[in-house]
Amino acid sequence: MSTPAVLWTSLALAAVSALGTWLTLRYARRRLLDLPGERRSHTVPTPRGGGLGITIALLAGTALAVAGGVLAPLPALAFAAGLLLVAGIGWIDDHRPLSPWSRLAVQCLAGLVLAAGLYAGQGDWRWALLACAAVPVLVNVWNFMDGIDGIATSQAMIALATFAFLAPPVAALAWGAFAACCGFLPFNYPRARIFLGDVGSGTLGYLLAAMVAWTAPALAREGGALQPLFLLLPLSAFLVDASLTLGRRVLRGERWWLPHVSHLYQRWAKRAGSHVRVSQGYGLFSLLAGWVAYGAHASGTVRPTAVAGTWLALAVVLWLLQGRRIQHT
Repeated sequence: MSTPAVLWTSLALAAVSALGTWLTLRYARRRLLDLPGERRSHTVPTPRGGGLGITIALLAGTALAVAGGVLAPLPALAFAAGLLLVAGIGWIDDHRPLSPWSRLAVQCLAGLVLAAGLYAGQGDWRWALLACAAVPVLVNVWNFMDGIDGIATSQAMIALATFAFLAPPVAALAWGAFAACCGFLPFNYPRARIFLGDVGSGTLGYLLAAMVAWTAPALAREGGALQPLFLLLPLSAFLVDASLTLGRRVLRGERWWLPHVSHLYQRWAKRAGSHVRVSQGYGLFSLLAGWVAYGAHASGTVRPTAVAGTWLALAVVLWLLQGRRIQHT
């Protein structure tokens, strides 16, 4: 797809997303209010479910990608089917809380559907397994980390932009998804008029899982089997916070599957009295991660294992240091 075509398509998807979010906002003000509470980081009733606009834009973008020859029909159909599963169970959960295990079962099914489409298109079981595992992991990570204004969408956008620079073969898909997020972000940041909801956080997690599964083969073909490790860097802020917080809650014997406000970003936002500052802090970290990933990949002279391992270790150290600083101030 030519650069002008990518640009115009991206603008159209941003407009679709913005319109979908605006219409959802009108509906959610009457039907989907998220009330403040001890397990919430907001202080005023706020509509949720705005991520439906991103979902609609992604479905439209999938159809355009097939029409433009950017995405083969079978993988596109699998992506759309998996997206409908994840977004659908999230939309239901936004209206009527469901068991976390029923949501997980649907997410795993979506992973299998995406994996089947990937295998049918490429015939490589390694990337199919990656897709199958990445869907429930990233859907839940983005659900866990969607707790303050702007953070989940901005982190997804940084990751998508990094993927676009790392792997030109998937750049058109990544920029289209980036644009869909752009259409929603003004409604959620710097002050949220509407939240993503489970439909939105699930959509973003599923989208990133699909992009990882599509980008990894392109990187491996270009630079070797270990090049996909660079994809961990722009996801590291969320992966580290979600994983370490989950591990701590499990070790403490807490009911880790229930909503809470003990993630680092939530404790930091409470201490700072600002969602904006924390979202910007996470954003700067992930932008630097994307820059490191791109530079290391472009140089072709560094080991992906060393870069990924060092960066993840740095993220863990910063998580521990910031956690202690918040605790003692």
